[in-house]
Amino acid sequence: MDNDIRELETKPMGKLLWQYALPAVASQVVTSIYNIVDRIFLGNSPDDGKMLLAALTITFPIMNIIHAFGALVGAGSCARMSIVLGRKDVRWAEKILGNSMLLTILFGVLFVTGGYLWTHPIMNLFADGASQPVLDAACEYMYIVLPGMFLLTVTYNLVGLIRSSGYPMKGMWIMVGGAALNIVLDFIFISEFGWGMKGAAWATTLSMGASAAVAVLHFVQPKSFIRFKRHAWAPKFYIFRNILAIGISPFSMNFAAFAVVAVLNRQLIAYGGDDAMTVYGAANSYMGLIFMVLLGLCQAMQPIAGYNYGARRNDRLREVYILTMKVCVLIGIIGAASALIFPRTIIGFFNSEPEILDMGEPALRYLMVFCPLIAFTVTNSQLFQSIDQPWIAIVTSLSRQVIFLIPLSLIFPGIVYNITGDGVTGVWQACAICDVLGAALSLLLLLTHRQVFRMDYVPPIRKPKKELGPKDNEQ
Repeated sequence: MDNDIRELETKPMGKLLWQYALPAVASQVVTSIYNIVDRIFLGNSPDDGKMLLAALTITFPIMNIIHAFGALVGAGSCARMSIVLGRKDVRWAEKILGNSMLLTILFGVLFVTGGYLWTHPIMNLFADGASQPVLDAACEYMYIVLPGMFLLTVTYNLVGLIRSSGYPMKGMWIMVGGAALNIVLDFIFISEFGWGMKGAAWATTLSMGASAAVAVLHFVQPKSFIRFKRHAWAPKFYIFRNILAIGISPFSMNFAAFAVVAVLNRQLIAYGGDDAMTVYGAANSYMGLIFMVLLGLCQAMQPIAGYNYGARRNDRLREVYILTMKVCVLIGIIGAASALIFPRTIIGFFNSEPEILDMGEPALRYLMVFCPLIAFTVTNSQLFQSIDQPWIAIVTSLSRQVIFLIPLSLIFPGIVYNITGDGVTGVWQACAICDVLGAALSLLLLLTHRQVFRMDYVPPIRKPKKELGPKDNEQ
């Protein structure tokens, strides 16, 4: 074990958060690197870089919905494991491990099968108006990468459980190794072999497979704290329910991202064509990188907050929340400042054609100006997951994207177009407005649940109607 699990309620909070934050942030950043590296290599292809980057952008909705199912199981199982380990129940934690894998396999079979059946109709639905070469390249990528996305959900789930069971550094190195392999294979397949979109897809799939294999191996080794055991594979409805109840929040957030990207894609194509899609692909890469850093920090908070919530150490729950919030807001400020000062440089990493740089400069500034407020929303959402408030976490997660962004992105660009003739700018402005509105709602929800930080607060035990956890004969 990297560290004694009991240090979650004893170690000084600054050192503890740093210990968990480094591997969690690294894991999230390298997850985003899978797509970012593909975009850099494809976007800078000498002949058709702009087209390939636009094609990769079209795949975002499908990628987001697959990530949503990964988060549904992964985040839910990690939060539940942290809470039961706070109650010192190792056997229950083993059951969570086995049952989370059953759910991952079930969802994986469904979305891989569905992807092969409906990829082309979905592409046409959400990218209506894109050129045929862009659509064909996007479909070519998805047909190869679909099995790899299933392997990524396996890795996402198991790495989170590795971190929650006391091995944060090991989880980090699994993700870092996969990302490093992806970079090497991208260079070989795209730059050396000239495989283009097909090369990016194979590099991603093979890298994800390697990471998943190493993550599975961890839970097979006898020296691991939590391992795959025969009793853990028996399906248990109460474990499914507990995992999905907490995981529904990040699932909703990722599913909302699917809906948002689908709507934005259609609006951008309508008002700006393929060039607007290329700009969004580049800007979204930078936004995604900053967001992954924020999410990694909040996921580092999750096992600490969940464990201390389960152990009724409300003082440490408050301490880790405040510290995480401060760091996330600081990261948000740095991300926003970089985008405001160096927008052309950032966009130029992905495509340096003059028309893309001209359109991308104001786009990135609008998209990132309120990044510190996004940090506030993400931290609050993760807190609600950690304290077993899944429905409040859902509202917090969805406030920015569904409640505000989808309606604004459908209405506001048309208003701006009628006034200025520039509907694309209206899309970027709608994104900035929703960041402010989402943060305001998040603050209101936090104030209504601030009692969890009081020393005399006793957290309720979430009981299923007939059973709390493993029955006596399962112990």
